[in-house]
Amino acid sequence: MERPVFDISTFVDVLTPEMATAKLTERFVKRRKEKGLSRRRIADISGVSYASVRRFEETGEISLHSLLKLAQALGCVGDFDELFSHPILTDLNDLKV
Repeated sequence: MERPVFDISTFVDVLTPEMATAKLTERFVKRRKEKGLSRRRIADISGVSYASVRRFEETGEISLHSLLKLAQALGCVGDFDELFSHPILTDLNDLKV
């Protein structure tokens, strides 16, 4: 009988803020390029300054408001709706398999 697989990251933070920033930045650049948008164009569409777009792509630093505007310009702002939406599990008995 096959045992159910679970993701340990459900219980333990295995992603550091630095790792999350790097992944988020990579995904943003990939999505921007998939849409055929230059940094200048995404800045114009979103209303976020070109300098902020460049800084985000190069360092991962950006304000939350600007990040949301960039996500909206790429059609991804709804992805933020999931943030903080999952219940915190404090006991393995709370796990529904």
